[in-house]
Amino acid sequence: MIGRDVLDAALRAAIAEGEAALETGDVPVGAVVLDADGAVLGAGRNEREATGDPTAHAEVLALRAAARARGEWRLGGCTLVVTLEPCTMCAGATVLSRVDGLVYGARDAKAGAAGSVWDAVRDPRLNHRPEVVPPDLVPRELADRCSDLLSRFFARRRIR
Repeated sequence: MIGRDVLDAALRAAIAEGEAALETGDVPVGAVVLDADGAVLGAGRNEREATGDPTAHAEVLALRAAARARGEWRLGGCTLVVTLEPCTMCAGATVLSRVDGLVYGARDAKAGAAGSVWDAVRDPRLNHRPEVVPPDLVPRELADRCSDLLSRFFARRRIR
């Protein structure tokens, strides 16, 4: 997988994408896809509220952008870096896109499908299983920023 400093920079970029999602009232989740050399091929943020599209999750949009940039759907050699553990839809897209790695900054205890509630990305019945780097293997400062961004968003929604 890609070097630690490149992954840290990618997680910072994903956090910035998540922060941008706040402008449209979307849950602040961001994602980037890196190629094997660590260059950003695609980025995305949640856009369900902005577009009315139930599939407009950060991971799906980042994977689509990376596939367009690469000119094919197979994203072997790539790493998906996301602020929140993927849901089942996004975990499926991660597997089906054939990315080699998945890095995420915050666990999702209600809908996480990369080890928390389910482990769809590492199911041994699948023909492709990316390497997973969970929050406990991400620098604490970055994992905390991912969690805090989401906690603050949902705390504000509960107050309203």
